[in-house]
Amino acid sequence: MNRRRFLALSVAIAATATIAGCSTLNAVSALLGNEVVFSQLQLQQSLNRNFPKHYDKLGGLVSLTLMNPRLSIPPGSHRLRLDFDLGLGALGSDSSRPTGSFALTSALRFDPSTRGLHLQEPAIEHVDVRALGGVMNATSRQMLNTWLVDYARDEPVYRFDNSLLDRLGARRIGSTEINDGQVVVHLGQ
Repeated sequence: MNRRRFLALSVAIAATATIAGCSTLNAVSALLGNEVVFSQLQLQQSLNRNFPKHYDKLGGLVSLTLMNPRLSIPPGSHRLRLDFDLGLGALGSDSSRPTGSFALTSALRFDPSTRGLHLQEPAIEHVDVRALGGVMNATSRQMLNTWLVDYARDEPVYRFDNSLLDRLGARRIGSTEINDGQVVVHLGQ
């Protein structure tokens, strides 16, 4: 191998290692003094692992499938935004394919029982269900609101892993804020 090829290969390997190292750092929460900072990417990866979700109501006569969550933190906002594709099925029809979408905004709170960040005061911002002419009927709205209340109570958007909890030690987890495109969890003593 000539010297130029060796040098070019070395630079390519170093660049690849640097990029891989940067992407690994983005996946790890940052413990900065009395704060733990989470990125939009970390929350998105957690959501990706937990969807799609399928729900049957009225003995299976109506079904709802939520899929393809997309999390964003709008600039200047203190709430995150979640967009979902929504599949509705009735009388045994398939709900696994998107028939519409909806979006919600929410603050976040820490729940010690699940060791996770949960939606707080979620609000539905937008609903578009093509199968219903772009609007929701009472049954689908009730299903969506019921899901939202249950999800906010029971399911974290992001669950703290054991290594993060070990790094926190005996510090108490306090309030949670959304600032500058990041989720900031404040710690107490």
